[in-house]
This record gives sequence, structure tokens and C-alpha cells, in this order.
Amino acid sequence: MIVDDELKEKYDIRVVSAEIEGVKIEKSSEEFELFESQKIEEIKKKFDLENLKDNPIIRSYRDFYWRIGIDPTKIRPSSEALLRRVLSGKKIPRINNVVDSYNLASILTLISMGAYDLSKINGELRIRTSRGEKFTGIGGKELVTNGEIVMADKDKILNIYPYRDSELTKITEDTENAMLVLAGVKGIPLDYLKDSAQVAVEIITRFCGGSGKILE
Repeated sequence: MIVDDELKEKYDIRVVSAEIEGVKIEKSSEEFELFESQKIEEIKKKFDLENLKDNPIIRSYRDFYWRIGIDPTKIRPSSEALLRRVLSGKKIPRINNVVDSYNLASILTLISMGAYDLSKINGELRIRTSRGEKFTGIGGKELVTNGEIVMADKDKILNIYPYRDSELTKITEDTENAMLVLAGVKGIPLDYLKDSAQVAVEIITRFCGGSGKILE
């Protein structure tokens, strides 16, 4: 993963990624749902909605959003949005076992992350500024990017960093190998990103099969 120098310097962007091979995509199991319920009960004892914005990890994402012109009280960082659902007593939407697993990892670590079908990635990934390319978010309409920070491969955008993933590379029932990407911003230590990646890989491989290795 390459991060353009100007974005490194201006925003202190860093990412940690992992490849997970041999996953079996299906509906999340009862075993996963029990595990998730136990972990969510633990989380509810650690956080409350009133003070959530003061958590240093969540604060780091919020500060980054403000810096790139996004109001984080209207478009929340994904990890915060998931945690708020949990603390409000709402259920987490079910997608498939891989997405459900990394959503849980995101709640546990507070790190925003996404997974992409490795077979649909062409060439090395780069964090850069968009150049007027077309992009369709999952479940959304096509739009033309205009100077946003994006994660892209050789010929397309996979993610408007760090909050909207592409329809083209999402995890589907045909996915066998996945790329997991954890989004880092100023204030989040690299070691914490690596530890969070390990948490995510362990949950995914436990409930979705396969094997994973953490990259940088």
C-alpha cells in the first residue's frame, strides 16, 4: 500500500492491511451471534453515548473528518456509527459473515476498516487524491469524484477514504480471498492499527475460515 507523500505530510495518513485467503462467504452462524452478543455486553460496560466523542480514537477520526471538510456529526466515522448503534440498543445490520466479523472487530477496536474482494483488485493500492473519476458506493448512485482522498488500484477507486466503499469490489458470495484495510489517521498509533488488524483477522478466520496475514 502506497500513501502519496503530500497526504502523509498533511494528514499523517497510514494504513495497515491484511490478506485473508480461503474464506467461505455465507450467513453468519449462531456461534458468531453468541460470540458477538458476549462482546457487545462487554463493550456496553466500557462506553456510554454521552462521553463517546471524547475517546481519543474517535476524536482522531472526527478531527480528520473536519480537516477534509466532512461534518462527523452528520457523516460519522464507521466505527463510531457502529458503536453508537450498539450503545443505543440497535442491532447491527447483517450482510455476510466476513462483513459481520470485521464490523464486530471495528466496534471492539474503534478502528474504521473495510474488506474488498482480492480478485477484483488490479495492481498495487494507493492512497491519493481523486482525479475526476467515476465512483459508485455500495448501494449508492454513480458520482464523479473531485479531489477527494481515495484508495485506488491501477484503474479504479475502491474507497473514498475512509468512509465509503465501492460497489465494484465489495465482498459477495463469490469472494474467496479478501483484502482487509484499516484506516489510520493522525493520533492513532501504527502499533494500535496492527493490533486491531490482528483482532479482525482472528475473528474473520475463526468464523469464515481461511488464513490471514497482516501486511503494511
